[in-house]
This record gives sequence, C-alpha cells and structure tokens, in this order.
Amino acid sequence: MIEIKNLTKYYGDKLALRNVSFEVREKELLGLLGPNGAGKSTLMNILTGFLASTSGSVSINGHDILEEPKQAKRLIGYLPENPPLYPDMTVREYLKFICELKGVPRTNHPKQIAEVLSQVKIYDVANRVIRNLSKGYKQRVGLAQALIGKPEILILDEPTIGLDPKQIIEIRNLIRTLKKDHTIILSSHVLAEIQSVCDRVVIIYDGKPVAIDTPLALSKKMSGSSRLSLTIGSVSELIVDVLRGIDGISRISKLREENGILQFDIFADPGVDIRRDIFEAMAGNDWPILEMRMNELTLEDIYLSVTAGAEQKGG
Repeated sequence: MIEIKNLTKYYGDKLALRNVSFEVREKELLGLLGPNGAGKSTLMNILTGFLASTSGSVSINGHDILEEPKQAKRLIGYLPENPPLYPDMTVREYLKFICELKGVPRTNHPKQIAEVLSQVKIYDVANRVIRNLSKGYKQRVGLAQALIGKPEILILDEPTIGLDPKQIIEIRNLIRTLKKDHTIILSSHVLAEIQSVCDRVVIIYDGKPVAIDTPLALSKKMSGSSRLSLTIGSVSELIVDVLRGIDGISRISKLREENGILQFDIFADPGVDIRRDIFEAMAGNDWPILEMRMNELTLEDIYLSVTAGAEQKGG
C-alpha cells in the first residue's frame, strides 16, 4: 500500500531524515512514535506530498508521490495537527468546499457529505458555524474533511491533542472504526494511544527508525530487558547504591517513597535473572522485600529503551 525507500531529507546542512525505509500494509493501523525533532512531521509531510525529499522515494499504491502527485494524493486523506478549518463557515459549507477542492463531482456532494457527517457523528452540528464548536467537534470536522473523496489511506497527526479524556476516548474509538475500511498512519506523543489502537509501531529517533514491529513482538524481542517491580520496607539512602552494584541491572527508576517504604522499577540486561541477587542484597542489609514482581514491558519501556540505546550509539 505505502512503500518508503531510502528517504532522506536535508534542511540546508541539517539532516532531518536519514535513509528511512519501511512499508505500510493494506488496512493496517501503523503508529509513528518519536521525540520532538526526531523527524516525524517531516516524514508525514513527505508522505502527503506537502514536502519533497532530498533523496529516496514514496510510493502510494504504486504511484510515486513526486512523479504522479495527483494519482497518489487522491488516495490520501490528511488530518494535520491543527485541522485546516474555516471558522466562519458552517460544517456543511466547509465540507462542500472540501468536496470542490478534492474534485468530487457536484452531483455526489450531498451523498458524500451525508456519509462523512454520519461516519464521524457530527450530523447534529452540520449547520452550526465551526467557530462555535468545541475542540472535540472541531477535531471531528477535521477527520470529516480527511474522509471526503473516500481515500484509501488516512494520515493522522496528533489527532487527540488538546482534547479532554472523554473526547480522547471518542476519537480513539472512531479511529478504530475507520480502520475497517482504511489504511491508517497515526502519529502521536501519547504512548498509551499508540498501544491501544495500533497494529504496528515505528519508533523514530534522530531521523531514522530504530524499531519497527508490533508492540507485543517488540516486547518479546526485548524480553531479556525484563522489568521488575520491587517494594522495600525501608527508606535507607544506601538502597539505590546497593542495587546499582548488582550485575545485570541496566536501569533503576524510583517510583515512590512514603510510609517507610521505597518502590522501584528495575530493568535487567538481556538474558539476566536478577531476582536472587536482589533478594540476597536486600536480606544481607536487613531491608525487607515487601514485593518483587516481574512485569511485561510496556510500549513506554520499549520506547525509552530503544531511544536510549540509539542515543548511546550516537544515533
């Protein structure tokens, strides 16, 4: 469906993307993750044809985005981080305008508008002025304009940013519904969002992918980097130093200190079981272990681990 080959982008002498290559499968919901400045927005702008790459190619269903822009863009619906809305138009007027921009035959305007109004559940505000809508409804209108023209591919940039918790849940559920008929690329800083809706994840760091797979497969690949939850019945300042002295511990995250207890998340190197060494170290110092439990890696753990690893390698 989407094929990205050796994509590189320079802004002057600044390298924004370096030899990015991956594919997006038909009817897949692909999550795009990365810190600010990693190259996510540059990548999405190139995918949608808003920006030309320095080298490499993007093929949308066999159409090169630069060589056949009309054919390629016809297949794409794009929701940027700030939806391109006209606040003085009503929702229906705006969607009619989008139909004209996308070349939808005039005879099909009413049917298309009715379909997207129903699809994103904004029929009840169709005749209201966009300026007077809530942030959540404006985001739905932005999704509606992306759906005009019945594109096979949707590219969504931070679709839930600025929404309240109820609106976030509604938009996530809507995205899940849209997946039935569309291939979707979703960029988000919200790790829980990516984990809850996406089939695969691409983690971008310093302009290139550092991990591409399903959240479950990434967790299995990094199963050696297991996460252990540890609760100690002491608040001794020496506990962290003792833990750092145990071979195989790669990272210690202090979660809580209250009522005479300390709680940590501890990460182990691949293939290393640190539980016995932790038990002996705590027992030897008369620090009672109240709980020690192995946990599966979350997407946040994976993200922190792979980006930290990429940083150590110098990108």
